[in-house]
Amino acid sequence: MSVISYIYWPMKVLHIYPKSNDLIRQHVMLLAEGMQQSADILTADSGTNIRQQIIEKDPDILHCHGCWNQKLARATRTARHNGVRVVITPHGQLEPWIVSQKSVQDQIVNALFWQKDAIVNAYAIITLGKLERSNFLKLGWNQRVEEIHNAVTTNTITKEKMCSETFSIYQKVMDSNTLEQLDDTSLKALGTIIKAGIMGDQRWCQSIDSIKYPKDIDWRRLLIYAEHENIRNYVDYGMTILGLSIPAIDTEKIAAYFPDDYTCPLPIKDIIGNYQGDETAYLLKMIRQINKQPLLLHLIEFTRELYRDTVNDDLLATALEEKKLQKYTESLMQVLHEETGLDEGYMPLPPVDNRQTAHIRKQLTNHLKI
Repeated sequence: MSVISYIYWPMKVLHIYPKSNDLIRQHVMLLAEGMQQSADILTADSGTNIRQQIIEKDPDILHCHGCWNQKLARATRTARHNGVRVVITPHGQLEPWIVSQKSVQDQIVNALFWQKDAIVNAYAIITLGKLERSNFLKLGWNQRVEEIHNAVTTNTITKEKMCSETFSIYQKVMDSNTLEQLDDTSLKALGTIIKAGIMGDQRWCQSIDSIKYPKDIDWRRLLIYAEHENIRNYVDYGMTILGLSIPAIDTEKIAAYFPDDYTCPLPIKDIIGNYQGDETAYLLKMIRQINKQPLLLHLIEFTRELYRDTVNDDLLATALEEKKLQKYTESLMQVLHEETGLDEGYMPLPPVDNRQTAHIRKQLTNHLKI
């Protein structure tokens, strides 16, 4: 077995805040000072060209402090478009007694749309107390809410603890939807590992060049993704088949954020029932379930089923045409070839790459997307 090593690179966080608010500035400076040993911290106030900072510095996380500042809210949109994850601390500026003030009311008609957009799409919201958290949740804009007291305004928390808890949220953000962060080398390795895990024999893998240099693979993110898609058992088995040591990463204990409608994928038999002896009927059930919601776990299980000797391709192809599932299945075959390495000799229909295929790919990609 080859030994796997991996390197942690410090995350880069850009804090942006309103230039006119000294209390918020003090909070940002405390965070910047307290995290300088654990992260690469950058700061910018509303008087600087934040968009240029985002593009040139390429942060992992943009932490926006305060609300109702149009420049900051627009910066969050720029960040998202550039693949930067957003965290927002409202600093009490969404409290009902603040919003009800005439000065805010005068702005709110124009500001509400872009402010809400920024908050809805943030990975996490940090409130500074229980009351603020409670009032924010009533808005219904974002359920990914954390509470960390502000060491600038209260002695209920130390500066060190405030920084530690904030950094934990940053790590949680970076451990979410790790598929989005996997590089091409790691994605190719994942495909090879899945194929080995399905077949139990590396000779079925067309090429193992993708795992020739294990140190180049982002194992932490790969294994976290496998955990969130509930395919960790296939990945661990595939790595064993390929002679790779499995990194000692307990992915079950790693915290992450998920879309509001996320549930951990169940094995497909738990949804459609157990195999009853009619292979064609069972495969049709699997295809119908995948059509409802394509999940990587179910693609793997479906691929395994297609490799069984009991599959009658001609009978299945006829049944698919009768049930008007032919076109969908042709697109699905292409996706299976890409995701699980299904060989054409085991496809009941030829693969097709079209708009339906692209839609299935998008559904798979967006499963963990915030």
